[in-house]
Amino acid sequence: MRSFLIFSLLFLFCLAVSPETPKSRKKKGPQLLPIQRTSHSRSETKFLLYSNTIEEGCLIEFNQFDTLEKCRFNASLPLVMIVHGWSVDGRLEGWIWKLAEALKSQLTQTNVIITDWLALAHAHYPIAVQNTRDVGQEIARFLEWLEESVQFSRGNAHLIGYSLGAHVSGFAGSYIRGARKIGRITGLDPAGPLFEGMSPTDRLSPDDADFVDAIHTFTQQQMGLSVGIKQPVAHFDFYPNGGTFQPGCHIMHVYNHIVQYGITGLAQTVKCAHERSVHLFIDSLWHNNQHIKGYWCKDMQTFDKGRCLSCRAKRCNILGYHIRKERVPGSRRLFLKTRAQMPFKVHHYQFKFRFINEFKERQIDPTFTISLTGSKDNVENLSITLVEGITGNKTYTFLVPLEIDIGELMMIKLKWEGIAIWENIWNTVQTIIPWGKGDRRLGLIMETIRVKAGETQQKMTFCSQSLDDLHLYPGQEKMFVRCEVSSQRLR
Repeated sequence: MRSFLIFSLLFLFCLAVSPETPKSRKKKGPQLLPIQRTSHSRSETKFLLYSNTIEEGCLIEFNQFDTLEKCRFNASLPLVMIVHGWSVDGRLEGWIWKLAEALKSQLTQTNVIITDWLALAHAHYPIAVQNTRDVGQEIARFLEWLEESVQFSRGNAHLIGYSLGAHVSGFAGSYIRGARKIGRITGLDPAGPLFEGMSPTDRLSPDDADFVDAIHTFTQQQMGLSVGIKQPVAHFDFYPNGGTFQPGCHIMHVYNHIVQYGITGLAQTVKCAHERSVHLFIDSLWHNNQHIKGYWCKDMQTFDKGRCLSCRAKRCNILGYHIRKERVPGSRRLFLKTRAQMPFKVHHYQFKFRFINEFKERQIDPTFTISLTGSKDNVENLSITLVEGITGNKTYTFLVPLEIDIGELMMIKLKWEGIAIWENIWNTVQTIIPWGKGDRRLGLIMETIRVKAGETQQKMTFCSQSLDDLHLYPGQEKMFVRCEVSSQRLR
């Protein structure tokens, strides 16, 4: 909460003090209607062809064919174009070069172009928003010129836009002339202010390319402001950790950021969640053998209950560069958990506990811990707190995310954490109603645990190792092992 307030104050401060450029002073307010395209207008956008050896990039000038030859642009190869967002200091941020390096290193047979529109992005935020249409138009003109001059196919173009750059990319897709569309647009936490709630023609939308995907990482709203847009804007919209905020970005981490970045550590903290979208995409390139899956779900609350780990009927997809490019009706909201650092992948498991509460007239609210034994590794003492208390006979479903790959799950140890008050209750009941021979105290009955692994879609059933006594009491732990009914279907 505090980090978002700091970011909001910083955001509003920058709106007030960011300098105007000559271009921005000509504008009177956000323009919501398409601008007229003119062939004689001066381009204020630079296109820098990136190579591993030149961090600055090689400038390709619009309508200057010799610069294509000089920079060794290869029209037979795909093109990935990086489009930055609003600029406070008028400089290209470090993530741009990190993303360019990851793209070029992992996709060697690809043209990587950095779109530098700092001349129009270094302005008051509303003016920069207005300028996104101009820049989108210039990118569209640039791609049309590549088609006309060197027969480059726009279907081989992939625009990756961050924040305001996501909407710039959307405008490029809508401005490009002809029936054919740009191949792909990826929006990395598309900007929210002045775009949230707007019509598809005034923001990034699924109509802007053959395939559009988006990653939302900072949609937490306070004081009516959300840095990233919350509404879906793509064919597949990913919401890591719900999309509102990201692990490792809390204000408590500001000291670590100051140690790492010096005086700019505070800025690193407040923009951490917004920029996490970029680093998730970079992660998908560097760790392409550890694909991160997102799952179609109504909201994060439902996802946290483990009810959305199905991959049937295109209900899941891969986050980042290697996404499965399938058009679906409308937009699909996909949810997932991540770690706080790269590699960000976690392994999602759905657990189903069915309890029989022998205290039929009472609700109990126990806390459990589970330990998991897998074919590759083990995890000890994960705390499980049921959202609802246990009453009567009921099945409880919840999500267990693991930061390590334990392999195939082989055994589960479940412990009811003994709380002093519960032990006193049991002792009091025993004192008032002495147990006769063969009697036993009341508790919970639990026969099986059903598990589904999201990443592999494997479904398993675990039975109590001690079939003679299925009861569970405070302070007790029981072992559950794979049983023959492992083919049962989890719904």
